[in-house]
Order: sequence, then C-alpha cells, then structure tokens
Amino acid sequence: MSTTDATPAVLGCGSLAEAGAPPEEPRVQVLTARDVPLGGPRAMTVRRTLPQRARTLIGAWCFADHYGPDDVADSGGMDVAPHPHTGLQTVSWLFSGEIEHRDSMGNHTLVRPGELNLMTGGHGISHSEVSTARTTILHGVQLWVALPEEHRRTSRDFQHYVPAVISLDGGEARVFLGSLAGDTSPVRTFTPLLGAELTIAPHVTVTLTVDARLEHGLLIDSGDVRAAGTPLRPAELGYLGTGAGTLTLANEADTAARMLLLGGPPFDEQIVMWWNFIGRSHEEIAEAREAWQNGSDRFGAVEGYAGNRLPAPALPKATMRPRGNPSEGTR
Repeated sequence: MSTTDATPAVLGCGSLAEAGAPPEEPRVQVLTARDVPLGGPRAMTVRRTLPQRARTLIGAWCFADHYGPDDVADSGGMDVAPHPHTGLQTVSWLFSGEIEHRDSMGNHTLVRPGELNLMTGGHGISHSEVSTARTTILHGVQLWVALPEEHRRTSRDFQHYVPAVISLDGGEARVFLGSLAGDTSPVRTFTPLLGAELTIAPHVTVTLTVDARLEHGLLIDSGDVRAAGTPLRPAELGYLGTGAGTLTLANEADTAARMLLLGGPPFDEQIVMWWNFIGRSHEEIAEAREAWQNGSDRFGAVEGYAGNRLPAPALPKATMRPRGNPSEGTR
C-alpha cells in the first residue's frame, strides 16, 4: 500500500531498548489511530497506528494501516496505482475481501483472508493493489517492515504463505511470521519477527508464551481486550517492551475478539521514512524519488494495471534527518 498524501510527513524511525530490570507485569503503552484517506474523490480511509509521534517502530515493524470493514459499494474499495518502495518489506493480511496484486517482478496474485503476501522492495520495486469485483466487504491490514543496513539494498522478492490454524485454549492463532504457540512460519525475513492473527472466544482469558527478547504490539481489530491488565479497544495498538516471557489476553466482550500480535527485537538503527521510501539520509530519499519520477529501471514496471502510476510528492524543503523513538521521559 502507498502513502498517497500530497505532502507526506518526514518520519525518522528508530527503537530504544528498555533500560533496567524487566517488570514482573509488562507495561502497555496504548497508541490510538488517526484516520488517513488514501486519495481520490471516494477516498478509502485507513486507521494508521504506526508510525506516530509516540512510537515509530515495534521491532522492525514501522507502518500499520488498519481498514474496514468497508462496504465497497459505498467506499469505492481499494485502487492504489503502481508506486515504488525501497528499504522495506510489505506485509498484506486480509480479514475479508480480495485484493489483486501486480508487481514489477511480473507477479500477478490475489491477497485473500488468512493468506500472507510478503513483498521485498530492497533496492527498488513497484506494485499496484486493487480490490476485486468479487469483493463486497473489504477489511484488513497493510504493514511495513524496515530492512536492516546489511540487507536494505537486497534484490526484489515476493513470498506467499497460507498458515495453519493453531488451536489455543479458548482461541485460535494463525502464525504468518516467526514462531508462536508451537508453530513456525517458513517465510524469510531479514530480522527476527513475529506476526500472528489471534482470535479469542467471548469472556475467555488466554496466556501465551512469548520471546522475552522481543518487544510486541497488539493491534485490536474487534472485541474489548485486556492485555497484561490494560484495556484495549478496537483500532488501538498496545505496545509492550522487552522482558516478559508471557502475555495474558482477556476478551471481555460478548463476541469473539480478533487482533494481530506483532513482535521483533528492538531495531537499533536510525532510519528516515518518507512517502514509500526508507533510507538513511535525505540524499538517499531524494535519489530514490528522482529515479521513480524519471522512470528508472530501478523500480521496474507494473504490467496490467488500467491507469497511470502514482507520481511522487514534492520533497520537503527542510533536510530530512533520522531520529529515534521518544525516550521514556518525553512520552
């Protein structure tokens, strides 16, 4: 998915490891989403929880758009024209609906509920995303993962994976990245990551064993969930730092709760994110923008999309500089 803002914010992203001894009960930082239109006269609106001022990364996860459930007859659905990416991986995950993916590697595939599509745009890739005519209700998330320094210029790649449904005591898990609940995804990533869809039955509490070396984010799709004792509502993202080996989740609603659990070790690199590019300096971002505007082979071409590709917005007048997450004392 693209950020289609005409004047996108300059975002520097980094992660600061939690200091001191880990608490017995993990603290949860509650992050609220902001509504962002994707452009056009019938703009599809997404709820963006990453990045934001309070937190820019969770592990290497640096971008989270949560959308729907939208009736496409009213919203117009998703129609994101060909656009570029550098320095990141895109993770597409649906709860309902269907999206047609085309990219400059020649991949033409569908994103369906419960199926992972992961695209690597290291040195450069481009793609389009369009909800299909069969879609009536569109509902899902689009996530980005920052690539570490040693791999951020890697070649283009695309992976598709259908995770198994893992039974929990009072719920289910679909592990699309990393390991959880005895299941491990075979999908390749460039830093350790966790990505899983969880569902919890009404008025049920589930305790999960998690990797204490990872920080975690819990994005609530539906239900009233209490995570490590902190209430989270739909569209909120709860952040938990490193140090806890278990995570207790209680669904306090009368209906099933659904959420995404994301995790990764603190990402200790400083990066700049602007529009659809991740780099390390203003000059890198400007170079990538110029290459896209000039039709460089760096990003290739997307075949089969009925329309023009997205032009890049103008660069900000100020020099873009990397920065990290706020310290504990400034939140």
